[in-house]
Amino acid sequence: MTWELLAPRGFCAGVAGAIRKALSIRERPVYCLHELVHNELVVQDLRAQGFIFVDAVRDVPEGATLLFSAHGVSPQVRAEAAARKLKIVDATCPFVARVHREACAFAARGIPVVILGDARHDEVRGILGEVPSATVYPGLPAAKRIGVVSQTTLNADDVAALLAELRRERDVETAADVCRATKERQDAVKRFAGDALLVLGSRNSSNTRRLAEVAKCRAFRAGTMEEVREIDLDGVAHLGVTAGASTPERFVDEVVSYLKTQF
Repeated sequence: MTWELLAPRGFCAGVAGAIRKALSIRERPVYCLHELVHNELVVQDLRAQGFIFVDAVRDVPEGATLLFSAHGVSPQVRAEAAARKLKIVDATCPFVARVHREACAFAARGIPVVILGDARHDEVRGILGEVPSATVYPGLPAAKRIGVVSQTTLNADDVAALLAELRRERDVETAADVCRATKERQDAVKRFAGDALLVLGSRNSSNTRRLAEVAKCRAFRAGTMEEVREIDLDGVAHLGVTAGASTPERFVDEVVSYLKTQF
């Protein structure tokens, strides 16, 4: 079997920036609302360095330091943190913050907001916090004119198809788009001409799952070396290796070392 590393892959600027911001905090412990990024290896490393991950602001002691994840938070969360006199470090991805602003701009103009994305995802929950009246697709408001925004880690082709469908029925103003890093990684996967793809990233990483979805060949996902070793690559002639936008390059290096010893 032969194999190749796809590029670009791994950390996007938003993830790298969030991690840099987290590691710049000198005091410990640091509380983080949800996972900083959706990668179990990153979270594991941060835990070892004194970070404590919580699911609600009420779980943070008054006056402590609270880190907001790269996925953004709602105004309600910010108000709760202020009420508890928490010291806030905001690691929201700039692209996610832009989506929040665009959703608020639509709402300020009286245009009903439609969100393309997973209602359970932290990004989408943050947008809903900004615009509680927004609707998550496939739900739609009665209004003919709508403003559409999207989760930044979706399949770019799916977003384009949904927008085309909505435009056939509604007057659409849109700021819906996946982030550039997400699209570039998906495009690299689409160009890959081998017969199997190994996508490195955690199960709960949306952008990792999208990379597997857009592959034109068989695709395997693995977030740890244990999962990599469990994959049956028998019969694979040429393997591509890529990584989600929240996957550290050190994990890619570890997988490459493993492949060199096995094939």
